[in-house]
Amino acid sequence: MTIRVGILGASPDRGWAGRSHIPALRRLDGYELAAVGTSRAESAARAGEAFGVPAFTDPRALAEAVDLVVVTVRVPAHAELVRAALAAGKDVYCEWPLARTAREAEELAAEAEAAGVRTVVGLQARYSPALVRARELLPSLGRLTSITVYAARGKGAEDVVPEWTAYTYDAASGAGLVEVYGGHTLDAIAFLGGEITDLSAAVSVQRAHHVTDTGRSIEVTAPDHFLAHATLAGGAVASLHVHDGRVGGSRVRIEITGTRGDLTLTADADGDPLGGQLQISPLRGIDVPEPDLPAEAVNVAGLYRAFAAGAPVPGFAAGVRLHRLLETATARP
Repeated sequence: MTIRVGILGASPDRGWAGRSHIPALRRLDGYELAAVGTSRAESAARAGEAFGVPAFTDPRALAEAVDLVVVTVRVPAHAELVRAALAAGKDVYCEWPLARTAREAEELAAEAEAAGVRTVVGLQARYSPALVRARELLPSLGRLTSITVYAARGKGAEDVVPEWTAYTYDAASGAGLVEVYGGHTLDAIAFLGGEITDLSAAVSVQRAHHVTDTGRSIEVTAPDHFLAHATLAGGAVASLHVHDGRVGGSRVRIEITGTRGDLTLTADADGDPLGGQLQISPLRGIDVPEPDLPAEAVNVAGLYRAFAAGAPVPGFAAGVRLHRLLETATARP
């Protein structure tokens, strides 16, 4: 059976869908990109022409034409579009963050359960070939004792930022560093070391103002630094520091420590955002095979592959758990 997919937010100019979802779908058996949708007629027409499929501006009409609706728009619009898909009785894949708040995520999860459809939330880091290989190697480390993550982006290191990213500097958007980068990183830690049972965190805004490339001044309310300490279900501990202020480009380092060895994953700006090469002590470095896909499509393809096979995937319930974890840990007294 071929799964017909409709993507909401498939911009022909830029955007996550064009860089990840569409290349992944076109490489996988069992899927057909059947429709794309944007909010404006002009961009929808260009998207349809660029991707060679019917284009829609009405999300309900798109949902009626496909089997799986994929939501890749800005986070504040997720709830409306997810609900359009649920109203049509269609399975839904919504990018992470699922919603602006944990409460909104809970509502969407309850509505999806009532609709009786399959759901996916885009926590695709766990399908990274490097992380999958790392988890396979964990038994060689003995009993897991700790995981340490440092992950930095250069997104907020410049005074001038792209206008289209301005909304992410507003904490109310639910699309800031904590939710996006922090959420993906915590999910990766849980994938490697087991469920997070306790989390404490500190957040801060280190660059309070930016100017967009249109000359507009914006005040930053979304934290650009996120530091956390966690306890994992098996008793190991974890720490992470993610931030947006690295001047020299993105950098990720994950150190996994066991009673008999250590494992390190590293990646630079052009690598897999959650680990490109493995180094295991006392063994030599272990390269992860290069997938035949653009880097940004690799993990997404893994998630689609699991969904088509009927394997367990992170659904809306997983999204709710992560939203709750983040909100509880970062709540101000």
